[in-house]
Amino acid sequence: QVQLVESGGGLVQAGGSLRLSCAASGRTFSSYAMGWFRQAPGKEREFVAAISWSGGSAYYADSVKGRFTISRDNAKNTVYLQMNSLKPEDTAVYYCAATSSILLRLWVSVPEYDYWGQGTQVTVSS
Repeated sequence: QVQLVESGGGLVQAGGSLRLSCAASGRTFSSYAMGWFRQAPGKEREFVAAISWSGGSAYYADSVKGRFTISRDNAKNTVYLQMNSLKPEDTAVYYCAATSSILLRLWVSVPEYDYWGQGTQVTVSS
């Protein structure tokens, strides 16, 4: 089992920045690729970013590429999502998730993830 707890969400003006954190406990954190997803009201959960177990590979949704950066610190069992140049359309509940899949092309898929956090709200005002 892996337990995931997100933090760092909040209310920010358009153009501002937030950094989300996801602290993991339980089984070996460094053996999992980690992803961030988001879900806005009335919409499906969508992929935002993912990072390999070593941190050597990262993958982003087109909508956030160049604005968001995913990173991880395996010594601290934590994955981060730095969000810059935020837009109102980034408003959503953000979830971190862990997957044992080694195929990068599958990291965009919700069913590929084994463990999920409870989510943290990000609201961007215009």
